[in-house]
Amino acid sequence: MKQTSSAAGAATAATADPANPAGPAGTTTTAGTQAPVAPEALEASGTPAATGRPTGPHPGSTRAERLLAGVRSQGVLAVLLSVVVIASFVYPTFATLDNARGVLVQASFLAVVALGMTLVIITGGIDLSVGSVFALGGVLAAWASQWGLLPALLAPLVVCGAIGLLNGLLIARAGMAPFIVTLASLLGARGLLLALTDEGATTHLVPKGSAFAELGQGSVAGFGYPILIAVVLFAAGGLVLQRTSFGQTLFAVGGSGDAATLMGLPVARAKVTVYVLSGLLAGFAGAINAARLSSGVTIIGTGMELDAIAAVVIGGTLLVGGAGSVTGTLWGVLLLAVIQNLINQIGSLNSSYQSVVSGGFLILVVVAQRYVSRTRRTL
Repeated sequence: MKQTSSAAGAATAATADPANPAGPAGTTTTAGTQAPVAPEALEASGTPAATGRPTGPHPGSTRAERLLAGVRSQGVLAVLLSVVVIASFVYPTFATLDNARGVLVQASFLAVVALGMTLVIITGGIDLSVGSVFALGGVLAAWASQWGLLPALLAPLVVCGAIGLLNGLLIARAGMAPFIVTLASLLGARGLLLALTDEGATTHLVPKGSAFAELGQGSVAGFGYPILIAVVLFAAGGLVLQRTSFGQTLFAVGGSGDAATLMGLPVARAKVTVYVLSGLLAGFAGAINAARLSSGVTIIGTGMELDAIAAVVIGGTLLVGGAGSVTGTLWGVLLLAVIQNLINQIGSLNSSYQSVVSGGFLILVVVAQRYVSRTRRTL
């Protein structure tokens, strides 16, 4: 009886500590509110610190969730390979090395923009300004290329990075909606572009044979520098997202911003950082595109933000945030590029059909994501 009383007293003390009215981490107070939970306690109990969703000791559920996650992230790769194989049999010119190089070069610019978009969407945000920032970066790079390679790269990075910083501060610090803020930046960046080019009447040219022009037009083993740049950036993005605390913070912020705040994670700083990175990558992609075209084209980038969002979502990144990968985004970009190339191979169809096909893929993926989310909640 004495031992029983001691155990009961210990349990009472654990749940109702007068010195700590909220109770110990992980307990419910008498008011029915949940006290802050330490990450170590969550990990020990099998509950993800970011979302508080218990995994539980159910091996079957864990295997099913891993299967669903694999379908979400790698399903687009299976579709991409199927389309490539079928197209190779139907159109002999599709399976040539020259055509593959052309597809990869065209896809490399969207891939760099979509990489930044991936980080933003993982945090639960959106960036509608990347198309205009991409075009602005190209104009700034072409204008500054007359002074050499370094100014041609610094000008778009500084200006476009500043636009991303403004987006991040307004969203993370001022609490404004990402849709409204980045929509305003879309209009502002396009307006600045038109001001720099006299309403589009002036086209800044890149000096022929310059180091900056070589950056966009040169190649290694037949593969253009833009392809290699995109591969390096995606490799770095994958390492940052999966192997660093910053990457895990992004997933936590997207999974539950409130829980991430209670854990002491730098939520505001993470959001500002991803918008800065999105602006930098969009501006850099525009600069490389200007080097390849030898001019700062003013009419490009319109609707590019929608293509980037489509590629990211098709690649398996959840629009609500908290889940995604850069490899999935890469497969999504390549799938859109292959579809565009197939439309060109057919010849009787114009480029507007790409939007129809891309929209169809996007609807299918979003429906599949909703199904996966509902299935995970029932496990």
